[in-house]
Amino acid sequence: MARHPIIDTHVHFWNMATPDDGMKWVWLEKDFVHPILGDIDGMKSVKYDINHVFAESRFADVSGFVHVQAAIGSDDPVTETRWLTRMRETAPVPFTIVAHADLGSDDAMRQLDGHAESPYFVGIRDFASEPMLASGQINPVYEESLKVLTQRGIVFDLDCEWFNMGAALELARRHPELQIVLEHIGFPRSRDDEYYASWNSAIRELAGAENVTCKISGLAMTDPLFTKESLRRWVDSCVEAFGADRCVLGSNWPVDRLYSSYDVIMDLYREYISGLSDAEQGRILSENAARLYKL
Repeated sequence: MARHPIIDTHVHFWNMATPDDGMKWVWLEKDFVHPILGDIDGMKSVKYDINHVFAESRFADVSGFVHVQAAIGSDDPVTETRWLTRMRETAPVPFTIVAHADLGSDDAMRQLDGHAESPYFVGIRDFASEPMLASGQINPVYEESLKVLTQRGIVFDLDCEWFNMGAALELARRHPELQIVLEHIGFPRSRDDEYYASWNSAIRELAGAENVTCKISGLAMTDPLFTKESLRRWVDSCVEAFGADRCVLGSNWPVDRLYSSYDVIMDLYREYISGLSDAEQGRILSENAARLYKL
């Protein structure tokens, strides 16, 4: 059986040495402590780009990447897309761009139009989305922005913990043609049995929306001393709930380098899905991502 290539749907790049005007990465600054992960100093560096991740991943049979917005604190999110577009022109391996936009603001359309100038722009992640879901309110401006994403064929990468997945399901049903990707399997904050049961129930409910795909990524972040078996049930549950047609893989690199090496985590993902048919494995490893993220 041939070894399928992987499209890695979640990496982050930065350049704090020679940033474009107005670009900032506040989460990488010297004194910043991550509100969930705590000390991430071990992965902080002045620069990390496509050449660095390509060097780390070259033995894992990765054929492409998706960069997910990382320039948090920048004056204008479009600046990051322009910087990444220049990088993409000389990249050793292809990547596309999930950018940031303030979808609930009056500036949303300008930002989306600015991102659209790049041929590599394929998606949006907006950290304001989960607080909006948690509030229980439906923001008319946000709803209009999501309609524009749908019309333009732009993917919506959604951060959403398990207890907000009911609201996410309602959003998905309001926008049935919008392609939504659940980030980091819902970023589980705990790994005990009680949390798993709640998360698993919510995951299965959210999977009822056919336009939602699950991104199997970032599993090590809240299980830093993970074992092969400690991660298995989380991956198994995602594949069982969403099926092989609606799962993609992501490394969350270089954040997850704090807890593993690139080949180790990707080989574990390959092993977890090895019981599926060859065609199903191919869809999870690369084909679904190629379709969603236009690689």
